[in-house]
Amino acid sequence: MALILHIDTATAIGSVSLSENGVALETMENIEQRDHAATVGIFVKTLLERHHRSPKELDAIAVSAGPGSYTGLRVGAATAKGLCYTWNKPLIAISTLQMMASGMQTAYAGEDVYFAPMIDARRMEVFTAVYNKDLEPVLDPQAMVLESQSFDPYILVKKTVFFGDGAPKWAVLLGVQPNTSFPAYHISAAHMIPLAEKAFSSKDFEDVAYFTPNYLKAFYHPGKK
Repeated sequence: MALILHIDTATAIGSVSLSENGVALETMENIEQRDHAATVGIFVKTLLERHHRSPKELDAIAVSAGPGSYTGLRVGAATAKGLCYTWNKPLIAISTLQMMASGMQTAYAGEDVYFAPMIDARRMEVFTAVYNKDLEPVLDPQAMVLESQSFDPYILVKKTVFFGDGAPKWAVLLGVQPNTSFPAYHISAAHMIPLAEKAFSSKDFEDVAYFTPNYLKAFYHPGKK
């Protein structure tokens, strides 16, 4: 059990959560993607002060490691690495997609379903993966251009839950399919808490000097030739 700071700036919603012994003490969020760099440090400072904790009391810092927004991931990684260097804390990296699946898991407790988180990646492309009920990957994280049969290997086997900001365009393409569900989902750094606790217990830490986010694809710049 540990006191862990969790940082997620992978998507349009950025958040920071402070947890102790696997329980969220408080989470703060920002819904303006362009403001992530300006707000994440303020959130860290505010959370520690509100809960009367000093940096030296932290056991680790966890960061949502991608995929997601290129700029957002850089903000989160730079912040987490900087704090780890400054405060001499271990760094825990959590897949953004697995974090999302963890956030949805509670709503389907006891059900044998597949979780398919989706992050919009422009046009008909998404960052996605498929996890079983124990959050083990059955389809590794990847950038996928959606086609009508993209998820047939999972939908035809068991109920598959699609969610995230990339799911609406998949719902339109898929059409009516009884073995699927499209619940609302609000991404949050708090959803990485159980995964970060597990990583901390097994000492699954990153090399702070060499850690980079999992972008999954090269940065796209519309003006680049």
